[in-house]
Amino acid sequence: MLFGLLQNVSTDIVAWVGFGLLVFLLVTGDLLLLHRKERDPSLAESAITVALWCALAVAFGGLVWWWKGSTSALQFCTGYVVEWSMSLDNVFVFAIVFRYFQVPKRSQYRVLFWGIMGAIVMRLAFILAGAALIARFHFVLPLFGLFLIYSAFQLARHSGEPKDPRQSLVFRLARRWLPLSKDPAGVLSDDDIDLPPVYGSRFFQRQEGRLCVTPLFLVLLVIESSDVLFAVDSVPAIFGITRDPFIVFTSNIFAILGLRALYFLLAGVMDMFRYLHYGLAAVLGFVGVKMVAEAWWPHAEGSELVPSWASLLVIAAIIGATIFISMVTGPQRDPHSPTDDSPAKEA
Repeated sequence: MLFGLLQNVSTDIVAWVGFGLLVFLLVTGDLLLLHRKERDPSLAESAITVALWCALAVAFGGLVWWWKGSTSALQFCTGYVVEWSMSLDNVFVFAIVFRYFQVPKRSQYRVLFWGIMGAIVMRLAFILAGAALIARFHFVLPLFGLFLIYSAFQLARHSGEPKDPRQSLVFRLARRWLPLSKDPAGVLSDDDIDLPPVYGSRFFQRQEGRLCVTPLFLVLLVIESSDVLFAVDSVPAIFGITRDPFIVFTSNIFAILGLRALYFLLAGVMDMFRYLHYGLAAVLGFVGVKMVAEAWWPHAEGSELVPSWASLLVIAAIIGATIFISMVTGPQRDPHSPTDDSPAKEA
């Protein structure tokens, strides 16, 4: 019995170390081979990169099937679909942040790369903390479920109107307490200045013998803080699908690794997904109700109240229907914008 326990522990350690090595190789290959120089990625290149990341996730799901069985593989796929769908909302937020700060595409890639590196570390901390809480306190799961139901309600009520990232707490604290490099173009100013901001490739710069943060670093802070907010929803949601921290982490990370390419593919057409937040709210609500029901509804111990395949079908159907309806109805027209039918103004 002791030998079997030690064998399972060593197997888990090998799996975590092996996955960490895999992530390191994938990130290094992406950085050195595909994006060694800062440039504007084309639409075709972004589409191919997204397809490659999805193919890698499917291949890893097959490896999980071979190692842990069909149930774990389905749970990995379901967690990946949930995280990938919530990544669409991340893309929308990233586009807003870059648009407000007028960050050129060449600098956007650098911000997203280091933002994703930070997101991997934060997700690992969130997942390990969540797993420890669930293992120690069984009442945490239904609390997670109630929190997801509340988040779903708030997301469904979201008006979709973008907020100025400069009003975020992180940005305001950074402006006040961090030494900032000189900003002649006005990117950090609250005044309306027509000059476009000038960005380099550095996050830190030495000026007058003092190490200062650049405007690009402030943009990175805003991106990282937005990912923390998304992790608060997505990590409990995947714990509603599986209790295995390894499956939770790997499904999260595979979706995050493809987020940068997904952004460059979809950033210009995000207004087409006008009903996306309703679909995400429905997913969070479904997972939240499932977590509460599994905690309070009588069922055989060790069994699933809702099978993994059923959860995957429901979540995929919700997201697919939301995207289909959004694309069929088209982007929401701004009532203040001129139309072809509007009378021409007199000269």
